[in-house]
Amino acid sequence: MEVNHILIVEDDKEIRDGIEIYLRSQGYEVSKAANGKEGLDVIASKEIHLAIVDVMMPVMDGIQMVMELRKTHVFPVIMLSAKSEEVDKILGLNMGADDYVTKPFTPLELLARVNSQLRRYRQFMEVKKQDEPEGSVCRVGGLELSEEKVELKVDGQVVKLTPSEFKILMLLMKHPGRVFSADEIYERVWNEKAVNTDTIMVHIRKIREKIEVDPKKPKYLKVVWGVGYKIEP
Repeated sequence: MEVNHILIVEDDKEIRDGIEIYLRSQGYEVSKAANGKEGLDVIASKEIHLAIVDVMMPVMDGIQMVMELRKTHVFPVIMLSAKSEEVDKILGLNMGADDYVTKPFTPLELLARVNSQLRRYRQFMEVKKQDEPEGSVCRVGGLELSEEKVELKVDGQVVKLTPSEFKILMLLMKHPGRVFSADEIYERVWNEKAVNTDTIMVHIRKIREKIEVDPKKPKYLKVVWGVGYKIEP
């Protein structure tokens, strides 16, 4: 069985080492970095399955690092931020992070997020490996989503999605016209009880930026105020 390799990018040595000790005790392989630049160097040299990235760091902060790694990698990213950095949390999610944990946090809370993200990432990668029938393609207008290739095309052009974005869009495109609440999207995509649906709002915004000509006047991904989200058939 493959051991998951987790990268911790945190400038506070005490926090960095503490997370490492706990993750290793759970059987994970761990690499560490003190800033975003060092983190990218590790990613370039090793296979990483998940990264835990602090927002505020010297040399290169966590948000810049996530923007860079998202150009080439789709593994999940959990961001760490202080309570005073609410804006940074949302910005981090917009830039491609999958989840965030607020400091101070308990090891059990962080481990639960790590396990959840890795479970979803494994499901995403398994779909990529499966030989699915060619009919497993959803089409809505100029959107074409292939489960077989785990690929989205917008008006014929391939658009890169994170695993979270892909699964959310796949859920909505498989049921055009149906309205899904944020809680329902979370529970279907994360396969667990909804605990933080703020992430759904951010992922929806990010998907719109990728599929809509004008995200402020969406053609496909619509909000039904007070109810949820849908793909317009």
